Amino acid sequence: MITTLLVANRGEIARRVFRTCRALGIATVAVFSDADADAPHVREADAAVRLPGVSPADTYLRADLIIDAARESGADAVHPGYGFLSENAAFARAVIDAGLTWAGPTPEAIEQMGSKIESKRLMADAGVPVLPELDPGEITDADLPVLVKASSGGGGRGMRVVRSLDELTDQVAGARSEAASAFGDDTVFVEPYLATGRHIEVQVMCDRHGTVWAVGERECSIQRRHQKIVEESPSPLVERVAGMRDELFAAARDAARAIGYVGAGTVEFLADETGRFYFLEMNTRLQVEHPVTECVTGLDLVGLQLGVAEGRPLPAGPPAPQGHAIEVRLYAEDPAADWRPHSGTLHRFEVPGVATTFTVPLGAGIRLDSGVEAGTVVSPHYDPMLAKVISVAPTRDVAARALAAALTRSKVHGFTTNRDLLVNVLTHPAFLAGETDTAFFERHGLDALSTPLATEPAIRLSALAAALADAAANRAGAKVLGGLPSGWRNVVSVPQRKRFTSGDTEHEITYRLGRDGLVGQDGVRLVEATPTSVVLDVQGLRRRFAVSAYPGLSCVDSSLGPVALVPVERFTDPAAQVAAGSLLAPMPGTVVRVAVEQGEKVTEGQPLLWLEAMKMQHRINAPADGVVTELGVMAGDQVEVGRVLAVVSAEEEA
Repeated sequence: MITTLLVANRGEIARRVFRTCRALGIATVAVFSDADADAPHVREADAAVRLPGVSPADTYLRADLIIDAARESGADAVHPGYGFLSENAAFARAVIDAGLTWAGPTPEAIEQMGSKIESKRLMADAGVPVLPELDPGEITDADLPVLVKASSGGGGRGMRVVRSLDELTDQVAGARSEAASAFGDDTVFVEPYLATGRHIEVQVMCDRHGTVWAVGERECSIQRRHQKIVEESPSPLVERVAGMRDELFAAARDAARAIGYVGAGTVEFLADETGRFYFLEMNTRLQVEHPVTECVTGLDLVGLQLGVAEGRPLPAGPPAPQGHAIEVRLYAEDPAADWRPHSGTLHRFEVPGVATTFTVPLGAGIRLDSGVEAGTVVSPHYDPMLAKVISVAPTRDVAARALAAALTRSKVHGFTTNRDLLVNVLTHPAFLAGETDTAFFERHGLDALSTPLATEPAIRLSALAAALADAAANRAGAKVLGGLPSGWRNVVSVPQRKRFTSGDTEHEITYRLGRDGLVGQDGVRLVEATPTSVVLDVQGLRRRFAVSAYPGLSCVDSSLGPVALVPVERFTDPAAQVAAGSLLAPMPGTVVRVAVEQGEKVTEGQPLLWLEAMKMQHRINAPADGVVTELGVMAGDQVEVGRVLAVVSAEEEA
């Protein structure tokens, strides 16, 4: 019997495992880096052990420190979560050798599936269809496009699509570097790239007594950078193709039996529209998207993992799925800016209508699995996922509609997220028709799908509401004549002016508050204004705007869509100005490579350096032809957002 469980992970998955432990009467232990000292998962555990440092290599990837933490805390079992050491056979073996219960598959199974190269060969021997491995030295134009893929790990890291032979060497090197940083293993391989495939996976659960379940399939075809962001069960493709589910489940069970698998795992396939499928990999851990399977089966997969670890047998077969579940991953990132991750303080985080957190809603509803809450500081050192929002309903269209509505009404204040993109995907006709594949963004246009929910007129109305709320806040705090309207004059003078930026657009709001109310905004009448709420009558239609003001940021939420506004200071601080041609760090991170020297001539689009942030590498390119007149960083430097990385000047100005 497990009495105390240490979760060798952080954030959302640690909280998810703790939730099941509380239901089962198991005490919990968290581990945390210095960057996570105030994280929700630390507060929720019965005990917590510090891992000194902030980088994964110094903290969550240190098997020795985690086993020491288990001994120090009195834990008798370890759950790996996902990512970090969850698919590290040496870690699993060290846990077992330390006399602890390992809530995962055997080290031998992890080793067999841990190398995607070796696992594909093993699956081919077991009769599971696989894609061929290609020798990088023998690839020709006829083989393109190809996919360079890290042999270890997952989550889209260490994966690069190559469409031109002259890119192959650099992309292999980049994939190796990213894989080494994320997984401690720089082994990569190359295989054919199917640009329009369907990503279908089967959840398996196996006990120590020979029972092997294929619990259900999930479709995870909508991805960015080869990382899933929308997952659902059942798969629309599998629902449509007769006999495909039986074949998938049989292949998944064969894969699990071939390695004597124990515990929860996922067998991933790439399928075409006819229902033919090919083995991609087996994830020897719990998947990020496991809630959709839980929501259609009623199972607690973490509870089953712990039961299997204790030696308990599974029932003869899993329950039959009912209804439909869709999960989206809410990330701190800007899809319109090449998925640039964001970090900082999450001022407010509210998802309306949440029925459950980390557990299955009864019948239908919204489930929230989150690693953050209001006030959480999102670090640049880890994955930028904030939460998973899951909708379950009797039918797919209702699940999609409910999930889109919950996301639209959510209040997520502090930085840019992919929320608008997720809503646009969930409401897109192709998605609703089940036409989802790995080329969804290319086919339907990332620019269109990342369009803000609020239109330009809605943004201007939101900016007006922000200006009126700010005026109301000023009057509420006024010590003299606070009851007078903002900007009041006995003799009519110039209107009030306030400026905000939304993205790259600046909005100037001009208005007066006179005896007859709001003046200067045609068709708009002010009904009510407080520091946090503004009601406007817009051509006879009354709308309420909730306004939240933070230092340097004003967030306005309404039925027209969420809007984030940055107030423009009336007077610019000269010290804040930078030289023309300056390249500023778009995010906090680490400089991993510098490709140029000061004084070097460069051309537009030429890579100058690479930043690593939130487990991904981001290339900084020359904005125009010119000369590198300043280069203020070198490899290994830690930089904050806004730091000048380099200055590229026109050649005649050098």
